[in-house]
Amino acid sequence: VQLQASGGGLVQAGASLKLSCVGSGRTFSDYAMAWFRGTPGYERERVASISENGATTWYLTSVEGRFTISRDNAKNTVFLQMNMLRPEDSDTYYCAAGRVMTSSRSFEIWGQGTLVTVSS
Repeated sequence: VQLQASGGGLVQAGASLKLSCVGSGRTFSDYAMAWFRGTPGYERERVASISENGATTWYLTSVEGRFTISRDNAKNTVFLQMNMLRPEDSDTYYCAAGRVMTSSRSFEIWGQGTLVTVSS
């Protein structure tokens, strides 16, 4: 599967953004999906992940209650709805596919990043 992320931008604190990540290939639904964030060249932080069928999700504590991950396997797409954005949420966000939803190390297929900037 190949991944293409989009939806980043510049917003003010308190605003919302919705990131999308479209996967190519017929095996999208075989993978757990996740959103990470980080600076290129440094370790990325897993923000949210979702199981293959969308029934189970996991969130980083600092985003729980503000971010929602979801997926539409019919459209090979995973989303990250980000509400009540804070300046500290500013980063490059990456979508990733993996075999184990709860293990950051299992996410080995990466899309390109999309930049989110939150101004105070």
